[in-house]
Amino acid sequence: MTILVTGAAGFIGSHVCEYLLKRGDKVVGIDNMNDYYDVNLKQSRLNKIAHDNFSFIQVDIADKNAIDELFKKNNIRKVINLAAQAGVRYSIENPWSYLNSNLTGFLSIIEACRHNKIEHLVYASSSSVYGANTNLPFRVEDNVDHPLSLYAATKKSNELMAHCYSNLYQLPTTGLRFFTVYGPWGRPDMALFLFTKNILANKPIQVFNYGNHTRDFTFIDDIVEGIIRVLDNTPTSNPDYDFSQSNPASSSAPYRVYNIGNDNPVKLMDYIKAIENALGIKAEMELLPLQKGDVPDTQADVSKLIADVGFKPSTSVQDGINQFIQWYRSYYKV
Repeated sequence: MTILVTGAAGFIGSHVCEYLLKRGDKVVGIDNMNDYYDVNLKQSRLNKIAHDNFSFIQVDIADKNAIDELFKKNNIRKVINLAAQAGVRYSIENPWSYLNSNLTGFLSIIEACRHNKIEHLVYASSSSVYGANTNLPFRVEDNVDHPLSLYAATKKSNELMAHCYSNLYQLPTTGLRFFTVYGPWGRPDMALFLFTKNILANKPIQVFNYGNHTRDFTFIDDIVEGIIRVLDNTPTSNPDYDFSQSNPASSSAPYRVYNIGNDNPVKLMDYIKAIENALGIKAEMELLPLQKGDVPDTQADVSKLIADVGFKPSTSVQDGINQFIQWYRSYYKV
């Protein structure tokens, strides 16, 4: 089976490609290789997953004509859409970059899926869609109408767009709300990467909300396992759906939404302590107020994921951080 993975040079995308290739799938990977962060890291990820059954094409998902041509030339049966402009804080500084990738780009992908009768579109949503919700854990059935950042709003928009296409064209779609993904080959703009870099350089780390965050940190291997299990579990229509009992995660259409998180929130200060333990170095901290767009706490209810695909993330934070630190020291020769 040929599977298209968008954002193939990204953190999650490169790991997904590697998993699919190991199990014998043929993978077409695309990425625009933008300079939001170090392009050399993206290229290193691609070098790592080089394989006879892997073909890479540098293209922007917002380029409708190029995407249409790509679908025509490759016998793609399923799509994992991970390409997006990431980052809550960056969306406040550079809102226009999110329109092109997260909305126009998503539309070109889902349109191509419709016209090429794709068997299943799996796409990245985010825990950010829960926004101002305060009831923990976050349930996929919860109302998500109060996003706190444009990034979150674009991810919620993707879910709404997917539902339209599932309803209008019976296109099976599944959205995955990821919770604070971390691990080897991670993004340089994320906390674990920034903390590790500064601690090793004897520089202070910026700790927002004065360290009072709790986060449902989820290790990359658990995220990938969840993605693949969902990919292999294509949603179907439900003619007996009761609209009087509707919620944001259910539908009569072949449409699903899942949380993928550890369901085990960790205090930010404990997370930092685990990094200190792995490095053997004490961190110097600069305590700062809560940033715009950030939420104080996250926790994933993964009961629906367990019920439908039989999987629950389980990697401990200390184990996951240890693996990241080992990779970081090796990759950057620190």
